[in-house]
Amino acid sequence: MADKISAQDLKARRDEFVIIDVREADEIESGKIDGSTNMPLGLTIRNAKKKQIEDMREKKICTYCGTGYRGNIAADELTKEGFDAVTLDGGFASWNQS
Repeated sequence: MADKISAQDLKARRDEFVIIDVREADEIESGKIDGSTNMPLGLTIRNAKKKQIEDMREKKICTYCGTGYRGNIAADELTKEGFDAVTLDGGFASWNQS
């Protein structure tokens, strides 16, 4: 399990993170976190394993999805590949509630 960050903490510290939205493109129509990058879960994992996101290696990464499940998988896989990654606890739904 990946480390989690609350929506409140992320809002307060968002300039410290590269924020990756791991939802599929059609899911973003309902909104996204401003400044986040869309990289669906499968692509995030492939990019990490194929060393295609090395420019993010020295940065803190926060992943999120709709409810937290895929965001957690993404952060866990990124961490296994040596990235400093956390996931937004509760996903985009929690972002909208805080």
